[in-house]
Amino acid sequence: MSQNGVNTGRRRFLIGATSAIGAVGVVGVATPFVASWNPSAKAKAAGAPVKADISKLEPGQQVIVEWRGQPVWVVRRTQQNISDLTKLDEKLADPESTVNQQPTYAQNEFRAIKPEFSVLLGICTHLGCSPTYRPEVAPEDLGKEWLGGFLCPCHGSRFDLAGRVYKGVPAPTNLVVPPHRFISEDIIEVGVDAEEVV
Repeated sequence: MSQNGVNTGRRRFLIGATSAIGAVGVVGVATPFVASWNPSAKAKAAGAPVKADISKLEPGQQVIVEWRGQPVWVVRRTQQNISDLTKLDEKLADPESTVNQQPTYAQNEFRAIKPEFSVLLGICTHLGCSPTYRPEVAPEDLGKEWLGGFLCPCHGSRFDLAGRVYKGVPAPTNLVVPPHRFISEDIIEVGVDAEEVV
């Protein structure tokens, strides 16, 4: 106790307890507010952009993210995959991707912003099945000319690692390249065009 009859120990305790309760209240109010910045499940389904961390994606591997309720494939192609793309032109229905199925920044021989990364909507252009990722070269079931790509299990459509469709299969066009951009070396955002970077 002080000389004026004030219990300073009790005063410090009450100030500390009040401060702690106030801090808990601020966190309780702020948490829903901060959470509201994230797109809701409904907004994501309606097309809100989604981000994917590709920092651990090794060459030859694929990661799948969901955008608008559909799978989007991000494949990190090997240097061999990249050089093999030009060897397939004669076997493809639209090797130059003349049908407008990719943003302008992906209108190149790789159908990509960066040759190393392929970003494709994982829906077959025939009847909407989801093809499987088949990166191996010359597997027994696909033949010695297979250089890696995607095979639709429903009706046998084949696509190369740039999503270009082979000739003579049911799928009429190449796989779609969705709008996307690289936020950093490790983060890709699907649903926002690269040109929209502010």
